Amino acid sequence: MKSIKEKLAEGKIVRVMSIGSMATAKVVQIVGMQTNVDGIWIDQEHTATPQQALEVLVMAARSVGLDSFVRVAPTDYATVMRPLETGAGGVMAAQIRSVEEARQVMRWATFPPQGERGLFGGNFDSGFKLTNVAEHLARRNCERLLVLQIETAEAVADVEKIAAIDGVDNLFIGPADLANNLGVPGEMTHPKCLDALKRVAAAAAAAGKSWGALSPNPEHAAKCRELGCRLFSVVGDTMSFIRGANETLAEMDAVLGT
Repeated sequence: MKSIKEKLAEGKIVRVMSIGSMATAKVVQIVGMQTNVDGIWIDQEHTATPQQALEVLVMAARSVGLDSFVRVAPTDYATVMRPLETGAGGVMAAQIRSVEEARQVMRWATFPPQGERGLFGGNFDSGFKLTNVAEHLARRNCERLLVLQIETAEAVADVEKIAAIDGVDNLFIGPADLANNLGVPGEMTHPKCLDALKRVAAAAAAAGKSWGALSPNPEHAAKCRELGCRLFSVVGDTMSFIRGANETLAEMDAVLGT
């Protein structure tokens, strides 16, 4: 299974699905067996998925050949580090607001000497043992994906410095929060938002990093694609259920009436 990070490094377009309100192992397996997404991201920022449940979701993803990363509110060391120990391919830190905050998240997600992450041999990430510590540290620091969400005016203002941090792999636009923060709620293709997209794209390119976006519609996705975006979150569990149910009902209404 190629990881999301490997596919991005190869210059590929990567499509991921968000798993949040309907976070069950069966939903993850359906996604892996019945769609063509490259991976999933599991939301711990807006949902209360506990560590044990997260481990099951990550296992379910691996069972159907899907890589995964986990979105967290980067409030502390354990919140950022623990998803990596489940075997998730990486973490995405929400609501980044400063260069120092970005550096701290990187340190929490990274083993020494570059970071502060602690060693533990009793998890999937370590293969349930640590036989060659130096090799493990180097491999996991290289393989893990660290995504930082750019969804505040402060982050946009510092995005060039954030993108340049060694150990940060991807900048990710949260369009709804970005629009809210820029004073144009709901207007995700407002000129202010498009200017922010352009600045993020330029910063990522200058630092040799990829960038991504949660695109709510084709218009937004097309603009991001035009600017060089390669990591696209274009579908989520709740909206997929709503759309599927409504499309099925509409088909039946044509026969049964309303």
